[in-house]
Amino acid sequence: MSIFEPSEGTLVVVPSLSLPQDELRRITGARCYEERLLFLLLTLRRPGVKVVYVSSAPVDPDIVSYYFGFLPDPDDAARRLTLISLDDTRSQPLTRTLLARPEALRRIRAAIDGDAWMVPFVMSDLEERLASSLNVPIYGPAMSLAYYGSKSGAREVGTEAAVPMARGFGDLRHQGEIEDAVFSLPGERVIVKLNDGYSGLGNAIVTKSDWSRTRFSADGETWETFSAKISERGAVVEEFIEHRPLFFPSALARITPGGHHDVVATHDQVLGGPNADVYQGCTFPARAEYRHEVGESAARIAAVLAKRGVVGLFGMDFFALKSDSGYAALLCEINLRIGGTTHPFGAALLTTGATYDPATGLLMDGSQPKYYTATDNCSAACLRGRTPGEVVRMVEERGLGFDAARRTGNVLHLLGAIPEHGKLGFTSIGDSRQEADELHRATRLALCGG
Repeated sequence: MSIFEPSEGTLVVVPSLSLPQDELRRITGARCYEERLLFLLLTLRRPGVKVVYVSSAPVDPDIVSYYFGFLPDPDDAARRLTLISLDDTRSQPLTRTLLARPEALRRIRAAIDGDAWMVPFVMSDLEERLASSLNVPIYGPAMSLAYYGSKSGAREVGTEAAVPMARGFGDLRHQGEIEDAVFSLPGERVIVKLNDGYSGLGNAIVTKSDWSRTRFSADGETWETFSAKISERGAVVEEFIEHRPLFFPSALARITPGGHHDVVATHDQVLGGPNADVYQGCTFPARAEYRHEVGESAARIAAVLAKRGVVGLFGMDFFALKSDSGYAALLCEINLRIGGTTHPFGAALLTTGATYDPATGLLMDGSQPKYYTATDNCSAACLRGRTPGEVVRMVEERGLGFDAARRTGNVLHLLGAIPEHGKLGFTSIGDSRQEADELHRATRLALCGG
């Protein structure tokens, strides 16, 4: 089973951000990230598929119409889509609120037709309780396996998979353990990562000679608050990779309920923030110089996780270092959840009809490879107060929309964040790396220039 290519049945999409809420609040328009999975409306292209999409707030009808515009029969797709809004943006995460709404649960059960899968953005005990209540299997890893998606668990899996990693220590919870690990590693700087941090927000770069110069990736973090999180969640300490040039590829893989596993994409990540370790966007595919090595390492990791019973989509982040003999890829972390590269890949796959070629690492539309550049973080003051429909029309009027004949152009997302935050994301698809990058630059200029 693949959520990208279901043949029939119902996808119950629950994009709850069941993550540490203190860090989530630091992301502009975080609640709107529930819209990341709206690309799954494109699966309604298949007549046997139904989608139930749950959200904290109503999805703007213009956004739904925008996605239906990619489909051959929007009216038929509309009949097979059930949108359920809880009309509550204050109570988070979404799944916790949903579990307290018997009427919403009844609506979900009534909308399910035939076989069904629940598709969560991230797994927690809440999602397992919801799936049990609905009597629907989850396309995601059981919570009993969640450790393998932590920073410490990733080091354990990487070791078993014989994948190179930065030197470091895992499963640390006490200040004394942190200090011992810091001074056991080479170099003047090391990086401390919370086990369950995401988007780089759980990281801190420590300077050994002066801990007061520690740089936290999350705004407002201090050693007092960070140490409390270490005690609660655990952490790893790893050498800080000073090597330059340094690249940040990632891989996306899936494991089916039957245990089949494969790598479906590699990307280069675009990072930002004070420590240049916060996810901002990506390009597909990863650079040719290290694409194969990243894919091979990801396949070995997927094999280990499949053997342990993991199901679903997940991502792996790497460092790529250039040396005299080529490139080395080091595992950075495993994210046992849908991540920042999932929706660009899904959007590109479902709009172009391309297939992934593991031999080359390319998306192939017949004999034509497809490339894309994506961002989650296009922000401009001039967009604030505008509606999603206005921005969609502006993009299309300027010739920056999606060309169904060539299967190139932009696929927009995070549109619900525009009115309040002046923020959106988009995936720019081209027939070459240059075309995708140029389209991306032109679109950003058009949006930010009003």
